[in-house]
Amino acid sequence: MTTSEKDQAESHGHEHRDVSGGWLRPAVFGAMDGLVTNVSLIAGVGGGGGSQHAIVLTGLAGLAAGAFSMAAGEFVSVSSQNELIHAEVDKERHELKYNAAAEQAELAGMLRRRGVSAATAKQAAEEISTDPDKALAVHALEELGVNPSELPSPVVAAGASLAAFACGAIIPLLPYALGFDSLGVALGLSAIAAIAGGGIVARLTNRPFWRGALRQLILGIFAAGITYLIGLAVGGMAAT
Repeated sequence: MTTSEKDQAESHGHEHRDVSGGWLRPAVFGAMDGLVTNVSLIAGVGGGGGSQHAIVLTGLAGLAAGAFSMAAGEFVSVSSQNELIHAEVDKERHELKYNAAAEQAELAGMLRRRGVSAATAKQAAEEISTDPDKALAVHALEELGVNPSELPSPVVAAGASLAAFACGAIIPLLPYALGFDSLGVALGLSAIAAIAGGGIVARLTNRPFWRGALRQLILGIFAAGITYLIGLAVGGMAAT
């Protein structure tokens, strides 16, 4: 393998780890969730006739509550997932130690199902099984679909989720922080952010920009529209 090919492989590996559960997934979901959650809160309070002070207070409370809730949920989710994987890996380690022959035969069978000849599969399984750590890594990858040494970090996932949610949630509040007491300006800025965010996510997954942008915009409009109507209705009832 040439140096260029090695660099490409390492780059692909880093991208795979980021997407599979490091920081990219919680960051993307956190930003979009923060944007939709807070623009919906602001639309609801604004529809109900809330003052600028009430809207800013609601938005900041929603930002803080949502960011810490997302971080806590992500931390618990990733931690639980890792603990489950570690438990399964421990079972594999036990089997490799006390039932080595059967595990070696199982590994040869896996290689055979991948198209490797019987003789090569047997030889490869024997060579891999001489190194317990390597054998464990191969069995975990083949049977569990994970590499035990590349599990996502709960702290990184939680931090990415918290920061991204806060970044998304602050966008609808910016106009009010800059002195614009206008719900329309906040909604317009949020729509632009939804288009940009949805489009960027689409490009990260090799899909057309416009598809992701349109989907995110429609979802945001639907959520904000529902809460605006609820605020309008409740505000009207309170006024009578």
